Amino acid sequence: MKQKKFCHFCGFELDKKFIEGRTRLFCKVCNQPLYENPVPASCCVVVNNKRKILLVKRSVEPKIGMWCLPGGFMEIGETPEETALRELNEETGITGEISNIIGALSHPSILYGSVSITGYLVENFSGQIFPGDDAMDCKFFNYEDLPEIAFRSHLSFIRAYVSRYLP
Repeated sequence: MKQKKFCHFCGFELDKKFIEGRTRLFCKVCNQPLYENPVPASCCVVVNNKRKILLVKRSVEPKIGMWCLPGGFMEIGETPEETALRELNEETGITGEISNIIGALSHPSILYGSVSITGYLVENFSGQIFPGDDAMDCKFFNYEDLPEIAFRSHLSFIRAYVSRYLP
């Protein structure tokens, strides 16, 4: 992860200072620490009436060419649920309804330090499926025939879905 060098409020160069039990970036001008937090994201486990799982093939790094759940980063002013449904539509062209939360977890990220991701179950959806933003393909897979999944967190959500909802 790239290290931040300047305060995002005043632009002054940051120092490091031991505050609240850990070394943090600190702005002497603002007299404030820079709290670095995980980047929030959401994804969807979309299943059709045959209980197949929708995956998208990534057209961007990281993990270009690999399969994952539709999802992405939360924007300011969005809820995690809104993020999941927006990303679903952007990447697959479909709209859906969240029926349940599958879980929430955090994982390390080379680019962002840490990503906090929430997974949702979508069983009711409509529209024509086609690859959109960040996707070169999208299609449904049987759980037994999944390709390699790009992110461990997405695989965890798929496994959680299978253990709770499939016989």
